[in-house]
Amino acid sequence: MSSREVTVRFFGPARQQSGAASVAWPCPPSGVPARRLIAEIGAAYPALAPTLRVSRFVRNGAYLRSLGARLRPGDEFAVHPPYGGG
Repeated sequence: MSSREVTVRFFGPARQQSGAASVAWPCPPSGVPARRLIAEIGAAYPALAPTLRVSRFVRNGAYLRSLGARLRPGDEFAVHPPYGGG
């Protein structure tokens, strides 16, 4: 990963819908709001878009409380869709 990317990790159904466990996503040096990154991911992976609307998001190991939180190059951003099973 270069210093201008965010590592995006996909879990559960998001992994199948994106076709990848993780991707390196371009990120400007000033960062980007999580909401914008989520919109970009949904546009790049249309099958994943409905899942993104119900997912929780984690930045560097902590759940985001606001989608306005900025992601910066070098961050890890994880998509956690609802999990089922028992």
